[in-house]
This record gives sequence, structure tokens and C-alpha cells, in this order.
Amino acid sequence: MADETHTRRARSRRPRRPEGQELFVDLPGRGRIRVFEVKGPAGAPTLMLLHGLGATGPLNWYTSFSALGERYHVLAVDHRGHGGGIRTRRFRLKDCGDDAVAAAEALGVREFIAVGYSMGGPIAKLCWSRHPKRVRGLVLCATAKHFTPPQYAVLTRAILPGAVVGARVAPSLVRGQIIDGMVRDIRVPEVEEFVRNEMATSEPATLAQATRAVLRFSSRDWVSNIRVPTAVVITTRDKVVPTRRQFGLAAAIPGAKKFEVDGNHFACADRGTDFVPQLVAACDYVDSTAKRSKRSPIRAA
Repeated sequence: MADETHTRRARSRRPRRPEGQELFVDLPGRGRIRVFEVKGPAGAPTLMLLHGLGATGPLNWYTSFSALGERYHVLAVDHRGHGGGIRTRRFRLKDCGDDAVAAAEALGVREFIAVGYSMGGPIAKLCWSRHPKRVRGLVLCATAKHFTPPQYAVLTRAILPGAVVGARVAPSLVRGQIIDGMVRDIRVPEVEEFVRNEMATSEPATLAQATRAVLRFSSRDWVSNIRVPTAVVITTRDKVVPTRRQFGLAAAIPGAKKFEVDGNHFACADRGTDFVPQLVAACDYVDSTAKRSKRSPIRAA
């Protein structure tokens, strides 16, 4: 899960402000959502970037915006309760998927490639399962079919509600503790300021609910039904989402192609890894495969 500690990998590297625009989009019946957009070349295919647990769109993807924006129209949303995401008292992964599709529609985007990192992986898959005509392909990074054994998912039902209540009683205190933990090892003032600004409006109670949702998520019963071009970006030194589970995800999806990154779970924020070129290659593979499938009278499985 791309949670707060992924920023520590960026502690010695100042984040360059990406060339794009920050939008706040009102979604009827849902709420206001922050979307970071990089226009890309005229007529370019759209990528919908879906961040991990505890992050925001810019925090998760800032190393990738420039490279992706050279060839794609890029949209990065903030999920519910994260950064500028929709305010809610009940976090559900399927709502995040619906939010992403609604944001695309509000911005005039008919279809997109869903690119999910860690928690964003389940959200990307839910975008496809709930809105198959909108999703032309999937890029799943540092993620899995499921995150915990069933017995641990049951345990979270007993433990995490207390964390939600505590976060609602003292949100400022809890938020401050979360942010302090994120910036503890950061030595570059610009990076610390970037992290603090991004997390200043996150809702601690919703982050606790999101943790429970991720730990309880499983697509084991239906992931093999995915029938759009799919790439799986595997972080080969990952201790948060074990590498074997990432390989298991790739093996379960018919025709999925693997792209390996020599990095840990926070490779998305580490310019010292090959995450960005592998991500671009994965997006290119899905885009080109989707175009070939569309031209063919028989869609690729």
C-alpha cells in the first residue's frame, strides 16, 4: 500500500512541480474531487492514475507526471478522504472507482486506461468491473488480488472501528501525528513542505476506514474474468505487498504482461529506481494492445 512512508524514499530529492493544472470538479450527487491534469499531446489517450493508501494523486505520481505527459493525457484523482478527495463518512473502494469514472465523464473523457498503485489496484479493477465500457485497459502496480489472509481481514473488523472513532474525536491531533511520521526522516525542506501541504486536508477517520477496506478486499473469485489488455508492474523488493502476490496477480489475469521494477513498495516516489520507465512501457503496451484489439473483429482475451 502506497502509504505515508513512501515519501521517505524521496527525502533527498526535491520534487519538481509537474507541468499541469489542479482542478476541483463537482460531481453531481457525489461531491467535489481534486483532479491533477497533464494535457499531453493533442488527441492522446487518457490515463486515469489511482493512488495508494494514505497518499494523494501528486504524492503518489509526481515522479511520473512528466514522462507520462509526453505521450498521454493524464488525470490523477484524490480518493475519498485523501487530500482533496470527496468528503465522506463511509469509505468504500467501489465508490472511489465510481468517482474516477464520474470525474472522467465530467471532463469529457469517454474511456481511459486505469493505472492503479497498491490500493489503486483494487480501485482500477473495480472501475473495469463496474464500468467495462469506460476502461480500455489496466496497469496494476505494486498490488495484488488480496492483501491479507481471510482470518486477518476478520480481525480488522474488531480493531479498526476504534481507530475510526478516535480519529473523528480528535482529527487534528491524529492528522498531525500521521504527517509527523511521514516527514520524520525527510531532510529537504521543500520535500517536507510538499508532503505537509498534500496531507493537510486528509481525513484521519477516512484513512482508517480505507485501511480496513484494503485489508478486507479480495478479487480472487473474479480477477480471471478480466478481458482488457493488462500490465502488472511488479516491485521486486516489496515487503508491504509481497512480490509473490504481485506475480500471482499477473498469473491470474489472462494475457497480462509483467514489468519488473528493482525497488520496494515506495519505488513510485524514488527517482533512483526504474519505476518510471517501466510504468511508461507498461502503459505503452496496454495502449498499443487495446488499439490492435479494437481493430480486430475478435477482441483479445
